[in-house]
Order: sequence, then C-alpha cells, then structure tokens
Amino acid sequence: MRENPDVAAPLPTFATANGHTLEYSDLPGSDPALVFLHEGLGCLALWRGFPQRIAAATGRRCLAYSRYGYGQSDILREAFTKDYMHLEAQAALPDLLNGLGIRNPILIGHSDGASIALLAAGSTGIRPAGVVVLAPHVFVEDISIASIQAAGQTFATTDMQARMARYHRDSARTFRGWHDAWLRPDFRDWNIEGCLPSIDCPVLAIQGEDDEYGTEAQLTALAAGLGGPCNVTLLPNCGHAPHKDQQERTEALISKFINGLLERTGAP
Repeated sequence: MRENPDVAAPLPTFATANGHTLEYSDLPGSDPALVFLHEGLGCLALWRGFPQRIAAATGRRCLAYSRYGYGQSDILREAFTKDYMHLEAQAALPDLLNGLGIRNPILIGHSDGASIALLAAGSTGIRPAGVVVLAPHVFVEDISIASIQAAGQTFATTDMQARMARYHRDSARTFRGWHDAWLRPDFRDWNIEGCLPSIDCPVLAIQGEDDEYGTEAQLTALAAGLGGPCNVTLLPNCGHAPHKDQQERTEALISKFINGLLERTGAP
C-alpha cells in the first residue's frame, strides 16, 4: 500500500459519547462530513492515511474515531453482547455526532464498521447523505465464523497480541471482545437485513472476490434489500480490506461516488 506523504496524520483528541471516553480525529472541510467506522479489530490509527486521502479528494470534513474498547478509547470492561453493533449505531455514534455538531454525514465503514453504518442509516435519526460500505456483513456466514476461529488460534499462538498492543490500550480485551461476540451461539442468528429497506440514500458497496470473512452473498442481499440506489463493486485480487488490498481502485471508486453525490445535491 502506498501512503501519500503530503497528507498529514490525524491528531487524536477525546470526547465522551454514551458514557465512554473516545479518541477521535476531526479534520476541517466542507459539509457533509465524512465519518469513518473501523473494522472489528481496527481503530483510529489503523486507518493509516485512508480517511485523509478521501477527505482531500472530496474537500469534506473528516471524522474518524476509535469505538469503546479500541485504540486509545476507554478499555472494554464487559463482554460484547450479540447486539453490540446495534448499540454502537443507535447510541454511541449519534451521541458523538451530536456532540461534534455533525448532521447528515456520509458514513464510510469497513467490516463491522460497515454493518454499523448500515444500522445507523436504517434505524436512527442520523439520516446520512450517503453510505459507503467495504466488506459489509448483513448476516452471518460459515466462512465468517471459520475465519474468526482461525484468528483466535493465531492470537493464541503468535505475537499477534503484542502487535495489536501497539495500537490498543488492552489488546487482549479488544481481541476477545470482537472474537467472543462473533462466536457466541446466539450470534449465528444475527441479521440486519430488516433495516435495509429504510435506507433510501445512495449506497456504494465494495467487496473483494477473495474476502476471507464473507462471500458475494452479502452484496447480493444488500442490493436486494436497500430502499434506495446501490452501486456494487466486486474487486478481483482483493481480500477483506479493499482500501488496503486495492488502495488506488477503492479510493477512486469512493471519491467518484462522493463527488457525484455532492454534484447531484448541489453541496459546495
């Protein structure tokens, strides 16, 4: 992956949302703001320069943050429940956006963050101007569970915990929060297809053909269920992280989608 040295790294600060202290970076620009929602083991720092490059290409304000239990935000104190993504979308995210004065943003999420973006768009009063989802989950597949089980073995037998500790205050709690939630017996019934018809804003969905955490069935269900327009792209030679595996292509698709959306709405 190539980084642009001309794009400044985010400077985190802290805010309280839903009772927890969260680290975030808020770069100035025009509205609607871009709001980045990280993956199940991600955080603010692990986005690298991706949010800044999209913001630079579109001229938008750019918010990225670490959810509770991630990065330098408050350490996770309790196990995630089956509905942890619903709680993030319906409580923490609206609270954070309200506190920062962000209205009708463009939500950009990866993996768990993509599911949170869809839940926020379909079941809250956020009313996004648009949504971009990278490798979204709308239901649980066998491939997802198998890959998470494999990640558990990697965490237990390699230096993965130490590597994660470079980015998370308590890497063991961060990992277990995500891993154990997905492997709960009742999580196999997790499904957010019911919220999709309520999403009437434009959606861009991108997935890799070699995604180790989900199949093309995720995109099929998403496109069939949405209440508004959807642009779906399946990228070859790409795994679960299109913004890393196919950086230039993914960033071009996202920037084109956002700029086209802004042209249609007359945003500055």
